[in-house]
Amino acid sequence: MALTPETLPRHELNGLPVRVVESDDPGRVGLEGRVVIETTNTLHIAARDDGEVRVVQVPKSGSVFEFAITDDAAGLEKGSGTASKLADTQPSTSDDFEDRAGEDVAYVTVDGSRLLSRPARRTETSGDSPWQ
Repeated sequence: MALTPETLPRHELNGLPVRVVESDDPGRVGLEGRVVIETTNTLHIAARDDGEVRVVQVPKSGSVFEFAITDDAAGLEKGSGTASKLADTQPSTSDDFEDRAGEDVAYVTVDGSRLLSRPARRTETSGDSPWQ
């Protein structure tokens, strides 16, 4: 199955560029980097902070995430995404979202509550998975 804005919640998220758009913790809003670990309830995001890379654990519940789907991640098929909610409001501090405007990227905004499950279960394509 191709990675598109419609199918993103059913895919592996590790390695995707991500930005926290909304959060119960205002200090996490604007955090951006790459997903390095996904658990049932959290995303661990590798973010640059003053040249240093640090991994920040962000709860899925109470957060809204924006993923940048590039042609590389999407393969040959790509769908239309949503406009970036933070593109004009905050300067980018990460290489992952810099220079990503244009046709090569679809920005997909996902409520973290849609991602609450074991990643292996959420990405199943057979059996009785409710994510199919």
